[in-house]
Amino acid sequence: MTDLLQSALQPRSVAIIGASDNIHKIGGRPIDYMRRFGYQGSIYPINPSKSSIQGLPCYAGLRDLPEVPELALIAVGADKAVDSVAACADLGVRSAVIIASGFGETGAAGKDMEAHMLQRAQRSGMRLFGPNTQGLANFGSGTIAGFSTMFTEVPPLDGPIGIISQSGGMSAMTYGLLRGQGLGVRHVHATGNEADVTVGEMALAVAHDPDIQLLLLYLENIANPDMLAQAAAYARARDLPIVAVKAGRTQDGQRAASSHTGSLANEDRTVDAFFRQHGIWRAQDPHEQVRAAGAYLKGWRPAGQRLVVISNSGASCVMGADTASDHQLPLAQLAPATQQALGDKLPGFATTDNPIDITAALLSNSGLFGDVLPAIAQDPSADLIFINIPVAGAGYNVAQFAKDTAAFERQTGKPVAVAAWQTNIAEVFKQHGVLTYANEQEAIGVLAQVAKHHQLLQQAAPARPAQAAQSPALLPPHSGPFLSEVQSLDLLAQHGIATVKTLLCTSASEVADAFAELGGQVVIKACSAAIPHKSEHGLVAVNVQDQAHAMALFEQFSAKMQAMGVQADGVIVAAKHKGQHEFMVGAKMDPVFGPVVVLGDGGKYVEALQDCAVLMPPFSVQEAQAALAQLHIAPLLGGVRGEPALDTNALCAIAEQVGALLIAANGRIASLDLNPVMVSANGAVVVDALVECAPGV
Repeated sequence: MTDLLQSALQPRSVAIIGASDNIHKIGGRPIDYMRRFGYQGSIYPINPSKSSIQGLPCYAGLRDLPEVPELALIAVGADKAVDSVAACADLGVRSAVIIASGFGETGAAGKDMEAHMLQRAQRSGMRLFGPNTQGLANFGSGTIAGFSTMFTEVPPLDGPIGIISQSGGMSAMTYGLLRGQGLGVRHVHATGNEADVTVGEMALAVAHDPDIQLLLLYLENIANPDMLAQAAAYARARDLPIVAVKAGRTQDGQRAASSHTGSLANEDRTVDAFFRQHGIWRAQDPHEQVRAAGAYLKGWRPAGQRLVVISNSGASCVMGADTASDHQLPLAQLAPATQQALGDKLPGFATTDNPIDITAALLSNSGLFGDVLPAIAQDPSADLIFINIPVAGAGYNVAQFAKDTAAFERQTGKPVAVAAWQTNIAEVFKQHGVLTYANEQEAIGVLAQVAKHHQLLQQAAPARPAQAAQSPALLPPHSGPFLSEVQSLDLLAQHGIATVKTLLCTSASEVADAFAELGGQVVIKACSAAIPHKSEHGLVAVNVQDQAHAMALFEQFSAKMQAMGVQADGVIVAAKHKGQHEFMVGAKMDPVFGPVVVLGDGGKYVEALQDCAVLMPPFSVQEAQAALAQLHIAPLLGGVRGEPALDTNALCAIAEQVGALLIAANGRIASLDLNPVMVSANGAVVVDALVECAPGV
């Protein structure tokens, strides 16, 4: 158990600064909650105008208390909250929850006030939660340092789920949804502005609670990715799944998140890459989190993602197959022995292939589920089971269906989800502990999430091999933010990345020699670090096949650069390199996450199409291949219309090397843009490159 978990979530004593007799006020509700929900420690209301509050002795100030409280809940306005934090720090309080708003979320002045408050707390080693938070709640210990109305609306039940959220309202809503499903929740914590303690650190603390089996996170920004990565690593080590909602997926959402939290929003695809790297499943919204919660609590560890669909309706079988495709779940190919066993149990007009239509014969033989499921259990390709019951009722032995399904799940450990369209039928299955949903989209969606998350955790769980020590990437002398193209290509080549053969020429005669050396079909480009995008200025000529034309271009480009008033390094003569397809590999230093690599479709439409994947180095060629396979362009990679397959291994090796270069640069490179990277059936070559140096380098 971490110190943070002890002092904030299981404190021996709690002081409420700004305590109230009114249980519906912010300063009164936590006292009422702790007394009702089993807190066993000492509660110290503080209010200079009261002698007792809610039947407890009330104190005028912190120094009047009989002991130093471990936790202080500060339920006063922003100005008084700053003074209260200082008083808590002076006294030696270990943790403080600051309810007040009016800090970093309001602008620069509020940020300054927040920073001052944090500095005062840090000098004494006190930890802060908030400000602008709805508070903390641990129903395992009864420590409720918060005021959410939801705990009155939906009475708590201690359970194996932890909720940690930057938004107090979202933490309460998720709690309410879970309790509405009959699930118990132990931890409900809101971190607010995160002046000090972040969602990541709180997740790490809660992950140390041995009874927690599922962590649900809500984030609007990720201020401390290293801490969240630590929490994810610890959770993986103890087989604890984390499901996160990261709001601000769109530009409008990012603007709203920024105004709500006073923090810069993280670029969305980078967030996806970070979550994948650390085995965190990203849900669209809290409804998706809650919908799958029961499945996670069953502890399923599916061997694969192949789905078996069973129904008493042929139409439902078809829709189940369609929905499986929507979620990228392959239908299991049942073995001949399995189909034979099914044929022995089902009527002759039933379907024994997958999807399995057991037909209306279920009405006359209520044991069909009990017959069919054991036959399927023996098939090694049956990873996930979906049962769709659109119609049942009078004449159907629904209790027997549910009993047989529950027994199958217990005996095999295979994930099973049921779609029951009638609420009364659904209730019977739920009473037997079978996960039951209103439709096939929800049921199959949950099965897909659990199976894909398990695969993600298996990929993320092994410790990544330590990256081989590299010499720091040394940048050549430069006067502006960019290296010239020749300098950029040279830097890549020095780090083992395949680049097109390029010659820098400073005279027309040198151009003539370069033209002859490179074989008579070349690309001519101006070379100046001051012109990062040469084509926009008409300073690139492709398919130059005449020596005189090449020499004339030298004079033309040189004159153009002189007219532009830029420092010219000369003119590039590059070999004309043909490939089957143009790709791009980019990289940047993200201000939050550090090195990030972008891999995808290239060429002049790269900004418009944005068909790319984001990876966080270090990563392997295999991981880059998996990312490439998710792109819209993926069907072209294996070759179409007689074309050979592209050498994606070579492309992904370049992406891996670019990630290693960015790490080796240790912050000296702001970005790299390799576009195009020409890929053919037997290799990949960088044709153009631009390196942007970090400010001040």
